[in-house]
Amino acid sequence: MPVKLLMTWDISPDHEQDYFEFVIGEFVPGVQRLGLQPVEAWATIYGSHPQILVAMLSESLSGARQAMQSDGWNQIADKLFALVRNFDYKIVPARGGFQF
Repeated sequence: MPVKLLMTWDISPDHEQDYFEFVIGEFVPGVQRLGLQPVEAWATIYGSHPQILVAMLSESLSGARQAMQSDGWNQIADKLFALVRNFDYKIVPARGGFQF
C-alpha cells in the first residue's frame, strides 16, 4: 500500500538562501535516489503552523522506512537539519489531496 512521508519544519533565520539552494540542488534529487517521490510542498504564510510541509510518496511502508534508515538519508537529513528547526515527520497511508 502506498504511503506518504509527511515532513514539517521551519527554515532557520539567516539560512533562507542556503536552504533553497540545498532543497533544489541536493534534497529533491537525493530523496528521489532513495526511492521517495516528492509530490507536495506547502508553505505557511500566516499563523503558528510549521513554515514548510513536504510530502513524499513511497510504494510501501517498508520502502519509506528503508529509505529513512539508509546512509543516504542520514547525509541528506544532516544537511537539512543544519538549515531548519522544529523538524517533525510522520508516515501515513497515501490518499489524494492535502494531508497534514
